[in-house]
Amino acid sequence: MSERDVRSRFDLSGRTVIVTGGAGLLGKSHGHALAAAGASVVLADILGEQARRAADEVAQASGAEVLPVEVDVSQPESVQAMIDSTLEAFGTVDVLVNNAALDPKFDSQHQGEHTNRFEDFPVEAWRQAIDVNITGMFLCARAVATPMRRAGRGSIINVASTYGLVGPDQRLYQREGRPPNYKPVTYSVSKAAALGLTRYLATYFAGTQIRANTLTPGGVFAGHDDEFVARYSARTVLGRMADREEISAALLFLASDASSYMTGANLVVDGGWTAW
Repeated sequence: MSERDVRSRFDLSGRTVIVTGGAGLLGKSHGHALAAAGASVVLADILGEQARRAADEVAQASGAEVLPVEVDVSQPESVQAMIDSTLEAFGTVDVLVNNAALDPKFDSQHQGEHTNRFEDFPVEAWRQAIDVNITGMFLCARAVATPMRRAGRGSIINVASTYGLVGPDQRLYQREGRPPNYKPVTYSVSKAAALGLTRYLATYFAGTQIRANTLTPGGVFAGHDDEFVARYSARTVLGRMADREEISAALLFLASDASSYMTGANLVVDGGWTAW
C-alpha cells in the first residue's frame, strides 16, 4: 500500500461527525483530531455555552466547519433536534461518537463528592447515570440509524472505559486522613453495557456498511495530583497515564476507512492496564 493510500484511509473530507460530550476534555480533543482529518464536526453537549466555545476553538485551529449543539442525550426530543440540526447544516451523519457520560472526578475540586458506599448508593444517582451513560448512547444510535441507512454507510463509536472490563481499583481514590472515596457502581455498569450495545448494533446492521465499535480508554491525565498519577501509573504496563491525543488518534482510526473491516470490536487503549 502506498503512502497516498494509507493517508487516504484516514481522510474524513466530506464526512460529518457528531461528538456528544463535545465540550469535555476528550470530546474537544476528538473534535480537533476529526477536524484535522477533514471532517465537518458537530460538538454536542448539555452545556451549550461550553459547546460553543469548544466549537470556536476547533474551527479556528483547523479551518473546518464546526457546529455547536446543546443537547440532553437522555431526552429523545433533544437528541432528534441534534440530528435535525446536523442534517440541516451538513446533509449527512457519517459518524456518531457516543462520548457523553457522567464521569465522576476525583481532583482537588471534587474532594468528598464520592463517599457513598455501595450499600447506601442513592437510587436517584443510579437512574441519572444510567439515563445519560447508556440510555443516551441508545437514543443517539437509534436517531442516526435512518440517515446512515439512507447514506448506505456509517460508523458508530461507543466510548467505554477499562472499568467496563475490570472492576475499579478503589485504592486509587483513598487518601490518608480523609473519608473513603469510591468510584461509583454506575460507572462500571454503564461502561460494561456500552460493550453489549456495540455488539448488538454491529450484528443488527449485518449486511450493511454501518459499523459499530467500542473505544475503551484508560486513565487520561487531566491535572491529577502527583499522588494519584504515581498510583495509577504503577498499575499500567507503560508506567504512565494517557495523553488525550493518544485516545483521539485511536478514535480517528475507528471513525475512518482505516478500520473498514472492523465491527463489533473493542479497541482498548489503556497503556496495558488490563494486560496484567
